[in-house]
Amino acid sequence: MRIVAVESWSEAVELTRPYTIASRSITAVSLRFVRVVGHGGQIGLGSASPAEEVTGESAAACARALEEDALSWLVGRDIRHLGGLCRTVRERMASTPAARAAVDIALHDLFAGHLGVALVDLLGRCHDALPTSVTIGIKETPEALEEADEYVARGFRCLKVKIGRSLPEDLERLKQLRDRVGNDIAIRVDANQGYSLEETRLLIGEARELDLELVEQPVAAEAFAELRALDAGSRRRVAADESLCREAEAVALAASPAPCGIFNIKLMKCGGVSPALTIARIADAAGLELMWGCMDESVISIAAALHAAYATPATRYLDLDGSLDLARDPARGGFVLEDGLLRLGSQPGLGVDLLD
Repeated sequence: MRIVAVESWSEAVELTRPYTIASRSITAVSLRFVRVVGHGGQIGLGSASPAEEVTGESAAACARALEEDALSWLVGRDIRHLGGLCRTVRERMASTPAARAAVDIALHDLFAGHLGVALVDLLGRCHDALPTSVTIGIKETPEALEEADEYVARGFRCLKVKIGRSLPEDLERLKQLRDRVGNDIAIRVDANQGYSLEETRLLIGEARELDLELVEQPVAAEAFAELRALDAGSRRRVAADESLCREAEAVALAASPAPCGIFNIKLMKCGGVSPALTIARIADAAGLELMWGCMDESVISIAAALHAAYATPATRYLDLDGSLDLARDPARGGFVLEDGLLRLGSQPGLGVDLLD
C-alpha cells in the first residue's frame, strides 16, 4: 500500500493541573500532529511533544520539521517498506527527535492498521497490563498529601514524586507521604538532575527506609557516569532519563559497571518506536530493566509507547500519565486505564482516532 498524502498541524494545549519540577514549572504544552494517508483511505496518526530542555528541540523547530513540504517525500512510498522508511526519517530529521517520533509513530500505526493487527501484536506482545505511576510535582507537603489522597482514591497504586530542589525538604515530604499512603502504594522519585553525587548517596540510603521503588535521574546528565562510584545495590535503583536520548548513549550506559539499573525510554527523546525498540534490546542484552516514560502528550504517542513497552520483555515500570492532565486532546482511544492499570485492546494499529 502506497502513501498518498501527509498532513500536519499544531495544537496549543493547557494543562488542567500545572506542575513544578526541579528546573521549571509547566502550565501548557505545544503539540504537533501528523496524519499519513494510505491508498484506499487507511490513516496512520502520530504526535509530537518536544522537550527543548532535554533534547534541544524547540516547538518551532519541531513544527518546521513537520511542515507538509518537508514530509512530501513520503508520498508515493510503500508502507510495506516500514524499516527503510523509518531509517530515512531518522536521516532527514536527525536534530528533531519529537518530530521524528511523530512520523515514526504514524508510519507504525499505518503499517499495523494495513495488516489489520494491533501494533503490539505485530511486534510481539509480552505483557497485557501493568500499573502506571501518576506524577506529583514539587509542592508544599500539605498539597502533595492532598494530591496523593486523590490519586489513591482514583485507583492508582504507584506515585511518582518530583524532587530535586532541597534534599532535607524532599525527604521530609517523602516521609510524610509514605506515612499517609501506607506500604501498599509504590512510591518512586524523580530529581530531574537536581542533586549532587553525595546527595544522591544520601537519598538512596533513605530510599531503603522509605521503600522507594526507584530514583530517576538524580544528577546532571553530564555527571551521570559519576554514579558508578555508588555500590551495585544503589546503582540498581537508579533510572537514567535525561542521560538517555539516543541508542549510542544506551550502549555507553550499559557498559559494565553500569551507572544505573533502569533505562527510562521516552519516544520524544529517542525519535519514535523504531529507535525505542533498539534501546530496549540493548537494555535487555545488558540485563537492565526498562521504564517507559513520557512528556505531556496526546493519547496517540502515549499509546505508541505502551505498544512498544508491552512488546518488550525487559519492561518493568510504566510512567505513562502524560495525557491525563491535558485540558483537551484531539485524539481518543489507544488504551484503557482502570485502577491504575494500562491495558491495550486488539484494534488495528494504535487503536486511536481523531475526535470529530
